Amino acid sequence: MADQPCSVLINVNLLTTPTEQLIKQDFEVASSPKSILTKIQALKNAILLMQSGEKLPGILMHVIRYVLPEQDRTIKKLLYIFWEIVPKRDTTGKLLTEMILVCDAYRKDLLHPNEFIRGSTLRFLCKLREPELLEPLMPSIRSRLEDKYSYVRRNAVLALYTIYRSFEFLVPDAPELIQGYLESEQDPSCKRNAFIMLIHTDQQRALVHLQSCIDEIGSFDDILQLVIVELIYKVCQAKPTERAKFIRTVYNLLSSNSASVRYEAAGTLVTLSSTPTAVRAAAKCYVDLVVHESDNNVKLVVLDKLVKLQADHCNDLALQQELSMDVLRILGSTDIEVRQKTLDFLMCLISLRNVKDVVSLLKKEVIRTYSEIDKDQSTKTYQQLLVKALHQCGVHFPLTAEIVVPVLMDFLSESNEKAAESVLEFIREAVARFENLQPSIIEKLLISLPAVKSISVLHAGLWILGEYCTTKTQILALIEVIAKCVGALPIVDTEIRESTLLWKGEGEFKMASNQSRVTVDGTYATQSALATTIASSDEIPQLRKFLLAGEFFLGAALATSLTKITLRMPAASGALGQNKLNAQCMLILTSIIHLGRSSLPKRPISDDDVDWLSLCIRVINDRSPLLVDIFTRACRSSLQHMIGTFLRMELTETKKTLIRTDVDALINFSHLVNVNDNKAVDELELSLLQATEGTKKKESDMSTTALSKVYQLTGFSDPVYAEAYINVNQYDIVLDVLIVNQTPDTLQNLTLELATLGDLKLVDKASPITLAGNDFCNSKVQVKVASTETGIIFGNIVYDITGVSGDRSCVVLNDIHIDIMDYIVPSHCSDSVSNRMQRAEFSPVTSVYEQKVREWHSPLATK
Repeated sequence: MADQPCSVLINVNLLTTPTEQLIKQDFEVASSPKSILTKIQALKNAILLMQSGEKLPGILMHVIRYVLPEQDRTIKKLLYIFWEIVPKRDTTGKLLTEMILVCDAYRKDLLHPNEFIRGSTLRFLCKLREPELLEPLMPSIRSRLEDKYSYVRRNAVLALYTIYRSFEFLVPDAPELIQGYLESEQDPSCKRNAFIMLIHTDQQRALVHLQSCIDEIGSFDDILQLVIVELIYKVCQAKPTERAKFIRTVYNLLSSNSASVRYEAAGTLVTLSSTPTAVRAAAKCYVDLVVHESDNNVKLVVLDKLVKLQADHCNDLALQQELSMDVLRILGSTDIEVRQKTLDFLMCLISLRNVKDVVSLLKKEVIRTYSEIDKDQSTKTYQQLLVKALHQCGVHFPLTAEIVVPVLMDFLSESNEKAAESVLEFIREAVARFENLQPSIIEKLLISLPAVKSISVLHAGLWILGEYCTTKTQILALIEVIAKCVGALPIVDTEIRESTLLWKGEGEFKMASNQSRVTVDGTYATQSALATTIASSDEIPQLRKFLLAGEFFLGAALATSLTKITLRMPAASGALGQNKLNAQCMLILTSIIHLGRSSLPKRPISDDDVDWLSLCIRVINDRSPLLVDIFTRACRSSLQHMIGTFLRMELTETKKTLIRTDVDALINFSHLVNVNDNKAVDELELSLLQATEGTKKKESDMSTTALSKVYQLTGFSDPVYAEAYINVNQYDIVLDVLIVNQTPDTLQNLTLELATLGDLKLVDKASPITLAGNDFCNSKVQVKVASTETGIIFGNIVYDITGVSGDRSCVVLNDIHIDIMDYIVPSHCSDSVSNRMQRAEFSPVTSVYEQKVREWHSPLATK
């Protein structure tokens, strides 16, 4: 790219690159409608070549002679781009004599009868950096302030602003001129540009004008109100004593019709005053913006402002209570990201004062989403977020758990598996921490268990019921529910019998409708039929359906729950009741083992599940004291330990996010700070820099920067200086070599000759070039890498000097040592991907090992 960047990009698809001679020939075509198109294309080609770094020294005069007189608008637009990028000075730094003709063309365009050309010329003059060209045009630029078109006037103000900022001596009275212009101007866009100029050149004059019209600010256009907010912010940052004069004005701008004005006014108000009234007004304004704005990006930005506002005033409990109820209005948005950020922010606002109101409103929102018939993926995700929010409320504020639990239990039968899993996590934690809620939770869970559609939810629900059903009534109710979910026993015999009902005639019969038929001899006959019906798949209990599908890990969880309730059965039930319960549980477990070893399920039962089911049957029968202690006491203590660990982790994360201030930190009294010592951060300038330049990178060591990849190939005293930048991309190395001619002579047939040593291979060779005196160029060479061993690149530069006969000159280059390990950077690999890769690598070995173990195990089991 050229040294002077262009602010306009032109997309031109060139199949062949035109030469300077062809462009000149296109410029010299006689004027006609077709020649205009030819000149437009030639001018585009010239701009493209110049932006690509080509030097076209003879093109300037051709443009002045053949293109500049044209009045076509497209040519005028392209000429402004051309004048912007064309070199205007010679090698000594003096202005080219041809630019005098161009300056005259500028003056004529400023006086052109077309207002578009006048305004475009003024916009172009903002980009000129040659005071010699601008000085003759100053009277014409000043006169454009009185143009009858607002488009021309506002561009004239911008031109004066840029000229005054760069070359103040050309227009020393610009602030005074613009102040007088503001008093008579009526167009909002022109007044905005003039006000911006006064803000950045003479704030005192801007304040004088603002005070003269301070009562009329509410009726101003939004673009002018934005500039006024910026002026107030800058003035109050520089002079804190002036804040009291403008707080009322900023308050009034909070009710502006423009959303952008209200946003900027709220941010300015918080910086001017930290009183509770000002903070609440700004927070209310932010919430209204989020609720009424349709753009989701705007919603997210304003939510970030609300989060920052709450963090800066976290001790204001009244503010948090008001904000919590206002923030709930944002949940009406349809964007899931906005809802997620809103709920996360809401969790930071909850306290003992407002938790009941927040939970009641979240409860209504959960009921509304639960009652929706058609649920898309965003609605399911929103349900999961609501469940998570209610979970946090119930855990951190135990008084609300009694309200939260009944609402969340309805989600167990939902098809949204993630939401149901979140509910089970909360139920598991609530039943372990709140003993007073255990009876109601167990009762509700027993009712919801047959309708559960998720395997993981059913697994967790069985575990919770088996762990916390301790009374005789609860145990008998659980056995009844499990028997209902498993179905008729034994499972294998029942399934075989039901599958043969059709041909044995043992199903339910019903008479089909009579139909009239025509017989072979032409007479009519009535035909009747009996229809046999068997149980459909929808009538099969969910737990039984999972077992038939081969999900026998669920059977192992069922075995654990049955074992726990048989061991916890109170002794008051008697030996008969205890034996009846044991027999019923053993029948269920043996039926599951029989089903797993039959051909009915889609997948056979694994050996681990068989071993666990057999162990549970043995524990029920033998009641070993050690195993009884493990099933009845150790499991619950492990659960308590796990929940306590999670709570400690949450408290640790919360403490990390708390904003703490050291006890010896200085307190800044704004009224006692000197104006020159006020180093407050200008948030407007900071946000503008972040938007235009991005986040600045931290300064790093020189060895990790791009300069570490630059190798000097020749000495500074050599006639040709060369240095190379190494760019490594996987197995390719690209050498970008900078070649500088340090002599006044023209070097012809300059060739970069390179060779390699080691597992490196040159892909292409640099072509010969001609380099003018004191000129430079770039040459790229591609190298292929075959291994990680160190390779060496060496060579020389040979050239001929114009007008000098004899042997070719040669400059030997320094060697470049390439170690590919220096350019290999570590990458992140998640645990799941790593395990998958290891499994794929060792899967043959593992399968052989498992086969050998089974071969050794089978004789032992037989013995």
